[in-house]
Amino acid sequence: MARSAENLPWIEKYRPETLDDVYGQTEIVETVRKFVKEGRLPHLLFYGPPGTGKTSTIVALAREIYGKNYRNMVLELNASDDRGIDVVRNQIKEFASTRQIFSKGFKLIILDEADSMTNAAQNALRRIIEKYTKNTRFCILANYAHKLTPALLSRCTRFRFQPLPAAAIEKRVTNVLIKEGLKLSPEALKALLKLSKGDMRRALNVLQASKATLDDPSEEVTENTIYECIGAPHPQEIETALESMLKDDWGTAFYTVNKIRTSKGLALIDMIEGMIEVLEDYELKPETRTQLLCKLADVEYAISKGGNDKIQNSAVIGVIKTSFELEG
Repeated sequence: MARSAENLPWIEKYRPETLDDVYGQTEIVETVRKFVKEGRLPHLLFYGPPGTGKTSTIVALAREIYGKNYRNMVLELNASDDRGIDVVRNQIKEFASTRQIFSKGFKLIILDEADSMTNAAQNALRRIIEKYTKNTRFCILANYAHKLTPALLSRCTRFRFQPLPAAAIEKRVTNVLIKEGLKLSPEALKALLKLSKGDMRRALNVLQASKATLDDPSEEVTENTIYECIGAPHPQEIETALESMLKDDWGTAFYTVNKIRTSKGLALIDMIEGMIEVLEDYELKPETRTQLLCKLADVEYAISKGGNDKIQNSAVIGVIKTSFELEG
């Protein structure tokens, strides 16, 4: 068992076992716990960005309700499973309709990534939810609530999972660092918290990838390693690119930006995102900033539509040069 735990990805190895281990969603955990304590658990809808603890919360809750053998009382269906109308009519109906003698009064059905279910399956599900409420509770997990049918939404109590605060991610990361015997420089930790953008799964994956890059496990993970593992441009590289765009002629600026991109293997869309973050610290007139952001958004849109990279690269240089000429 210990050996298999060693080979697990860290996101599974350090998945919260109890509700107390779910960081950053205190209010939701307290409310759900209260429902269970009072024996009035409604059908639940957990929605929000990936890596914010939706699945971890409901699995930890199932453990708290049913104990170690919670898997006998829980049916968990993911987006990777076939969840068309047949599964709703047969598998879910079959599980929901049978009563357990030693149950806590109800079984639990978890539908992960329910926003990818077809409308027909969602419509079939609403009738089953009503029919078997006596002995079954449903927990629907989704990234986007608007992709679920209104009829399904009205049958559940909604909980929005916010992107996790940096403090919650730091708490979990510090815990993992101690258990894995990994050292992280203060700059690297700051970069990890910033780049994970409230996604615990992303933070742990990057941390595991960073450890894999070390030749000696006792070495310290640096800020550069974090940026390389995520594939995000380093702020210093963005500063160099911006400086070249502002001070050099067009040809030199194009060469510099291209060199940074190819040497680091960066996508232009990531560089634009990095530029927007760096430009936040610049003192600009409101009109200049507005024009700059609007034009960079146009370039980003053109890239998403499959625009030529060289042309869009030139467009970014043009946008920066003309906007700052206005400022000057």
